[in-house]
This record gives sequence, structure tokens and C-alpha cells, in this order.
Amino acid sequence: MIRDFYDIDLSGRNSFHVRQRAARLVEFETTDDLTAFFRKGAPAKWTVLAGGNNILFTQDFDGVLLTPRAASIDVVAETPDAVAETPDAVAVRAEAGVEWDDLVAWAVERDLWGIENLSLIPGKVGAAPVQNIGAYGAEAKDAIESVEMFCTDTCNTLILSREHCAFGYRESVFKHALRGRVVITAVTFRLSRRPRPDLGYGDLLRETEARGGATLRNIREAVCAIRRSKLPDTAVLGNAGSFFKNPVVEAAVAERLRTDYPALPLYPAAKGRMKLAAGWLIEQAGMKGHREGCVGVHDRQALVLVNYGGATGSEVLALAHKVQEAVRAKFGVEIAAEVNVL
Repeated sequence: MIRDFYDIDLSGRNSFHVRQRAARLVEFETTDDLTAFFRKGAPAKWTVLAGGNNILFTQDFDGVLLTPRAASIDVVAETPDAVAETPDAVAVRAEAGVEWDDLVAWAVERDLWGIENLSLIPGKVGAAPVQNIGAYGAEAKDAIESVEMFCTDTCNTLILSREHCAFGYRESVFKHALRGRVVITAVTFRLSRRPRPDLGYGDLLRETEARGGATLRNIREAVCAIRRSKLPDTAVLGNAGSFFKNPVVEAAVAERLRTDYPALPLYPAAKGRMKLAAGWLIEQAGMKGHREGCVGVHDRQALVLVNYGGATGSEVLALAHKVQEAVRAKFGVEIAAEVNVL
């Protein structure tokens, strides 16, 4: 069933709580809904607005926003070689409108391993493959088996295997070649009944051990505790989580920076490159806790920009540019926005 909204206030539909409006918002449940919508003629301007957790509106949106509402989770296969020959594999299909953390909680309750490190990440399942969400050493691509998508030009539904999703660090084909051409309707994940704890990132091992060891529930509780200690609640302070991506640089650049700044955190990246900690760079550039009127850099996590109340998207974006310039001036490194700016 389609639900239509016209000239709608978006402040309750984006985690920054900025008060912009959209000309039209369409909530849909099924691919039949999408077929009916697009066969009438694709609007000149449209995009998907799922949970609104990775978007910054800097102006009113004069097109159509599509919001998925279907939210079922189902086991679709459970045999040793059901999914990519992974032992004890369980294939789980979640529709695009499922809250991401609800899926993680559902998996943990059923002793299914694979996404527990991604606990408490805000947003919907349909957005997870677009951004290839990640935290604490894990990424969505590690568990995604395939993505179901509605093709807006043909009104057909296709299934794209993980190998064809062009996943990278906060990257996917859905941000590039398929942007504006498909609507993700469901994602199938490859989870496992065999324990496979990944505790090599930051304080996760210590927090997990403090709770009694590496069980699924302990890992989830540890991740949630760490995130709550560092990240502001969007219900209290408008924010989109990490606003910036960790920059990936050539190894020679990383070593030069490490020579000048011995405490600089470095992490291996693809193709022999190195990933820098953007939060550390922002803090060393003097911007952690910086505030300008209604916007600021969070005082516990420098990756997060916050709306203290009443800020516009343009004010948030202006602060983001100042943070980028401060890091560029001190380190000669570019940090890119992770948030989608409209």
C-alpha cells in the first residue's frame, strides 16, 4: 500500500532534525507499489529516504522521497552448504524497512553470528549495503550474501550477489553506477551458528571480557556500551553518527605522518594503503568540542557533528567545511563526508 504525503515537514524524518520540507514523500511496502508508482512515469527528481540517519538536508527537497515500510525478517535457508559453502550457515532475508539494530538483536537472540559488532548502528536494513556500514572491525559486506533491488527503468526486481556490489570502505555500486536507478527492497545475510568472535578492535575485547567472555550477548552488550559512552543519542542531540570517513592514504604518506606524529593511529587498508583515524586528526587539529551557535563537534567523539537545537543543514555543512580545512591545514590530509548532503 502506498501512502502519500505532500509538502511534508522532514524534521522528524532525519536524525539531524533540521526543519526542511519535501514536495512529496511516498511510503511503500511492496514491489507492486513501486511498479505502480514508476509506471506512471518516473519523477524528474527522487531519492530514497529510509531512516534518515545518514543524510543532511540543506534545503527543501523539491522532488519525491521514497520510504520503505516493509519490515519482515525470515530464515530462508539453513543447511551446512546453503550459503556459499559456509559451515553452519543460515541465510536470513530482511526487508528494507527493518531497523538495522532490530535485525542485530533478532540474530543475537537466535544465536546467529556475523553482525553483532554492528550493534546499535542507526538506520534501516535497506541502507546498510549502500554505505557498507561498519564498526569495530566489521562491515556489512562481511555478512551480506545478496541484495534485492527494484529497477526503476524496467520495473523488474533483480538480485545482485555480494561479488557484484563493488563493496569498499563505506562504498558500493549503489552509491555510483546504480545510484538513482534502483531501490533496494531486501537484503539476504549469511550468518552462522558457529561462534566466530571478532574482538580485535579498540576496547571491545576488554569490555567483552568484563562481561564474562565472548558470547554473542556479551559482545553485543559491549558494543552498545562503547557506542553509548562515545556517541550522542539522536533523540537528545541531532546528529548522523560519524560525519566523516577515515581517510585512506598511500603507505608512504602514512609513514611520513607517523614520523611527524608518532601517536597517529594507523590501520591497514586495501592495496597496501593505510587508513588514518579521522577522529584523531580532528581532535589534534583543535576541533573536538568546538561549537558555533547551534552546531558543534561532539566533545566525546570528534567524528560527530551535532545540532544543539534549531540549526539549519547549511550551518552544519559550514562547520563540516571548517573541520575539513583545519585537518587539511595541519596534516595535508583530506577527510571526506560520510553523510549524504542534499
